[in-house]
Amino acid sequence: MEIKVLFSPADSPPLPVIVAAKIAGLPLQLDLSLPSGSVPYFVLSPDGRRLHGTYVLLRHVARVAASRGLYGSTPLDSSEIDQWLEYAPILSSGSEFESACKYVDGYLEKRTFLVGHHLSIADIAVWSGLLGSGHRWESLRKSKKYQNLVRWFNSIASEYGDVLEDVIASVGKKGSGNAISAKQSGSQQGKSINGERSDKAKVSKSSTEIELPDAEIGKVCLRFAPEPSGYLHIGHSKAALLNQHFAQRYQGKVIVRFDDTNPAKESNEFVENILKDIETLGIKFERITYTTDYFPQLMEMAEKLIRQGKAYVDDTPREQMQKERMDGIESVHRNNSVDANLKLWKEMMEGTERGMQCCLRGKLDMQDPNKSLRDPVYYRCNPMSHHRIGSKYKLYPTYDFACPFVDAYEGITHALRSSEYHDRNAQYHRIQEDMGVRKVHIYEFSRLNMVYTVLSKRKLLWFVQNGKVDGWDDPRFPTVQGIVRRGLKIEALIQFILEQGASKNLNLMEWDKLWNINKKIIDPVCPRHTAVIEERRVLLHLSDGPDKPFVRIIPKHKKYEGAGEKATTYTKNIWIDYADAECISVEEEITLMDWGNAIVNDIQKNQDGVITKLSGVLNLQGSVKTTKLKLTWLPETDELINLSLVEFDYLITKKKLEEGEDFLDVLNPCTKKVTSAIGDSNMRILNRGDVLQLERKGYFRCDVPFVRPSKPIVLFAIPDGRQATVLK
Repeated sequence: MEIKVLFSPADSPPLPVIVAAKIAGLPLQLDLSLPSGSVPYFVLSPDGRRLHGTYVLLRHVARVAASRGLYGSTPLDSSEIDQWLEYAPILSSGSEFESACKYVDGYLEKRTFLVGHHLSIADIAVWSGLLGSGHRWESLRKSKKYQNLVRWFNSIASEYGDVLEDVIASVGKKGSGNAISAKQSGSQQGKSINGERSDKAKVSKSSTEIELPDAEIGKVCLRFAPEPSGYLHIGHSKAALLNQHFAQRYQGKVIVRFDDTNPAKESNEFVENILKDIETLGIKFERITYTTDYFPQLMEMAEKLIRQGKAYVDDTPREQMQKERMDGIESVHRNNSVDANLKLWKEMMEGTERGMQCCLRGKLDMQDPNKSLRDPVYYRCNPMSHHRIGSKYKLYPTYDFACPFVDAYEGITHALRSSEYHDRNAQYHRIQEDMGVRKVHIYEFSRLNMVYTVLSKRKLLWFVQNGKVDGWDDPRFPTVQGIVRRGLKIEALIQFILEQGASKNLNLMEWDKLWNINKKIIDPVCPRHTAVIEERRVLLHLSDGPDKPFVRIIPKHKKYEGAGEKATTYTKNIWIDYADAECISVEEEITLMDWGNAIVNDIQKNQDGVITKLSGVLNLQGSVKTTKLKLTWLPETDELINLSLVEFDYLITKKKLEEGEDFLDVLNPCTKKVTSAIGDSNMRILNRGDVLQLERKGYFRCDVPFVRPSKPIVLFAIPDGRQATVLK
């Protein structure tokens, strides 16, 4: 469908409409022939119908390009977006402009986007309104008054910079001094806003914009199918978020299905925590199902395949069976009669001694070069009680058998699988063919591999069982709960995952990139506090310091009012870090942060050369620009609190484990370091999960808040994307 937008070159162009069309990849013809004061409108081909009004046009663009998710993924999202579209005009004109900025700034304090976790036409409308206000917004932006709003504005400008520059170059913007002239009007009329430009690089498509095969809007059904044998880790997050991304893009749905077919490894604890992790990730799903829900149908299908001669019962010992499959040797039981197979199948169902010796195999092709097609196992006996269904069944289907059946049974249209399963794709479709069920499309994406990290749940379980970590939510673990406990914001994880998209290219990702994204989210808003390392801390005596301590109220973040204020006490004696004391020379002028300059005129040491005390005088009129050392400090008072600063390292010492290499050979002997410190009294009000910056020491997340003076606050160091050690 071709769309032409008409507006007046003398008026403000319908910037949000044109930007949305550009981002959505929707061809739009510009016609600047309307007289001044006219309302912008669309002319839709082929019948020439018209739509009038900027926000009507904006909604139409979002609906036409529904797969982009610009109008949200749920009716509630769409309703919230509508609210913002009604609010957006205040940000482009009127006396309420600054109060509107203040409101949006507060709203964005803990959000990356206005609605949900993705860009929508609400963001585009509000962003365009600010841009269109010209110098008014620029002056506020430079004043650093509304840091959340500026962060959000800059983030969109950075993410979609090429698109926005292209649009602005094409149509100009009101208040920028670049209003469209009559000459420009003539040259722009009829030009495609999505055509190629010789002076601009084309905007590259995100790899998440890859098309699913035969996907139809409104009919796509996907599933996220974790096995409840551990907590979700960062690799599972990629699968979950990509399923949600494609469901939103195609206005489809996601089913969460627990692949609970191994009672030896699974538990209700894992089910409960996986659901907790799914909620943390913000995954919107239609319903929760379990493979065990379909056990009657699966057993019925297995018996049907036996009767059709497409499956047989085999009692070949496991190791011998594996060797025969590798060598392409048929089992001696492959051609047993249907009756013989059904008899042994009944023994398996009853869990008899004879049945426990057997398994059910599919009769596929023992000569196929793809070894996954060489008569895979469909069912095995297992006498263990299941965490959900107890001892009702004595045999359990394998993933290879259950997954293709349940996918088809639940109406899944597209199964997203990591490329490590590539060799089993042919098996998946062959089994569906033998079953006579509907074919499900498989879409592969690359498995997420992280440096110095094991993602195998079996290996992670080893760390838990052997006391190498404190549990599945340990900050050294790559689990969702582990990295969140270490201080990662979910917004950073989502951005990191979606930047990689659904590409099939295998790569080894650095943690630094993820933590750098996280830093950009927390730094503009997290409060600043002060700590001094306990070991060998040094007292600096200021001879002309205040005889009576006094208190000043200063901001916790000089560039972000929303962080609040803190009380700072000024005394004659102050504590500084020993590492800082070592850097000071006699008669050197230093800067005491949040106070002013001082001159150190005496350094006392013990017989071992260890600094024990410094003496000096204030020089508050001195220039901060002239000093080499800018030091943090704490007053000598009884109000200081005890801190435990905890740093973590990787669990293994090798960046990437090679095929067959044992992770036990590369265990890191030291993965946790605890440093005692003292901190300012304002940290008494920290809550668990609060993120802060200890000035000159890095970012931290509060894991154990203040309880009583004798029990320290526990702060976990948050990596900032640099290899250097956090603590000094």
